[in-house]
Amino acid sequence: MFGDEMRILACDGISPEGIALLSEGHDVVEATPTPEELLELIPDFDAVVVRGRSKVNAEVIAAGAKLKVIGRAGVGVDNVDKAAATERGIPVVNAPTGATQSVAELAIGLMLACSRRIPEADSSMKDGKWIKKQLKGHELNGKVLGLVGVGRIGSRVSEIATAFGMEVIAYDPFLDEDQIAACQACKVDLDDVLERADFVSVHIPLVPETKHFICEDEFEVMKDTAYLINCSRGGVVDDAALAAALRDGKIAGAGLDVFEVEPAEGEILQAPNVVLTPHLGASTYEGQARAGAIVAEQVLAVLDGRKPDHQVNKF
Repeated sequence: MFGDEMRILACDGISPEGIALLSEGHDVVEATPTPEELLELIPDFDAVVVRGRSKVNAEVIAAGAKLKVIGRAGVGVDNVDKAAATERGIPVVNAPTGATQSVAELAIGLMLACSRRIPEADSSMKDGKWIKKQLKGHELNGKVLGLVGVGRIGSRVSEIATAFGMEVIAYDPFLDEDQIAACQACKVDLDDVLERADFVSVHIPLVPETKHFICEDEFEVMKDTAYLINCSRGGVVDDAALAAALRDGKIAGAGLDVFEVEPAEGEILQAPNVVLTPHLGASTYEGQARAGAIVAEQVLAVLDGRKPDHQVNKF
């Protein structure tokens, strides 16, 4: 459709698997540009592929006179101006399944870290302490996991949690009982999740309707022995309200991989009983390899005149 060899700008360290696919018949340039450098580079390229660092904003899209497709090697496309791309008729494609297993495993890992007090145990050992009696924890087996959102990642978390012997209940207004049952969970309303769950794990996108979806009111409903896990998007949980809930003993603890402001700042960093990781959900070798390969296939489909499977803007 667009001719033969194209120039593709691959930013932020796209996986070797993705680069190899893109390089079959196309000229690929790898870079980790500053915003200013990206603006200078983009006019010479037919496609750009990014991870989470580079921002393909309206200014970059306007400067990309030759742009035919924008690829995001991951799930979220927060760093791509979809409206500006749509106005130009430029498909935005992503890799929605690349990090599913990686994020699901991290959510389970944060549950284990919280319930078995692993970070505290590690820190105390390195301080020369042996405080075994003070670090008694809880098993996941027999506990209730409440999912908020049962998409690709939430459903995988449910499957893994079931293998641990957890009872899984789930709130997702977009799925019926049979669809949620297929994910080894039982459909309930949000209040049931909050009231019954020993662990509440959030797996919803950040859109205007979900901003601070979990905030002060929700912490009032949760059990004071419950833990909150968030590996979805910062801003879905009100970090300040969570910090207050932890200080006041409204809930037992939390495990967070995402934050309203990143790098994280504010009260949540000093809150008690919270395990924090720096947005590591997709940061596995396996997940990055899958994401790079998937987005490469999507970009190549557009350049070859074929319909991509994972286009996030419609026109």
